[in-house]
Amino acid sequence: MSRISSFNHATNAVSREAEDDAKTAPGSEQVELTISQMSRLYGVSLRTLRFYEDRGLIKPRREGSARYYRGVDRVRMEMILRGKKLGFTLTEINDLIGSKGANETPDLEEQLQPQQIVNQIGHLERQRTEIDSAIERLRATHSRLLQGAAA
Repeated sequence: MSRISSFNHATNAVSREAEDDAKTAPGSEQVELTISQMSRLYGVSLRTLRFYEDRGLIKPRREGSARYYRGVDRVRMEMILRGKKLGFTLTEINDLIGSKGANETPDLEEQLQPQQIVNQIGHLERQRTEIDSAIERLRATHSRLLQGAAA
């Protein structure tokens, strides 16, 4: 099983588990998840979810100090995580997803403009060059240290 399909399988299993434990919103048939369920479902910390809320990326329903995440929050969370995987900052992701709702596609790539894609590819290529250079320096340093220890 490939890493992606394995990830999707695990995510779907956690999703079913979280939704089984979920609460139905008062006056609606919409399933809501608690912060713990969202955390497990998306593999992020409670602190991350609170941070995204503070940044206005997700807007859970509040009941006292409890947070309840609706379908729209789950769609936005998928878009946030997809944007992060593509190397975008949270500010850029917020600009991209804007006020997208639960009825809209969670496919962040469809929101991108051609120039944004070109710019992001350039940014990621520069990062890759910097990472490759850092790896080379560390390997050289490691090699020198091993040679010095052997002498």
